[in-house]
Amino acid sequence: MRIIIRSKDVRLFIPVPLRLAGLAIACIPERAVLEMQNALPAPYGKDINKKFLRQACRECYQVLRQYKGLEIINVTAQDGTYVSVRL
Repeated sequence: MRIIIRSKDVRLFIPVPLRLAGLAIACIPERAVLEMQNALPAPYGKDINKKFLRQACRECYQVLRQYKGLEIINVTAQDGTYVSVRL
């Protein structure tokens, strides 16, 4: 799995084995998560946080193994912030 975060201040590329995805999510800076929340429409932005992302990875582990190369998250905000999670 590859986690890519790009913004004005943060450039992060984290290659992670799928089993350690929860740990990789814990390494994402809070600033990037807050920018992602602000970029999403009102009813959805408040639900996105690190705990939610870790839980989603845990629940989907078996299915995700079958789809290597699939891009799970691709968010680009107006200010240039980019977040991508690819298996």
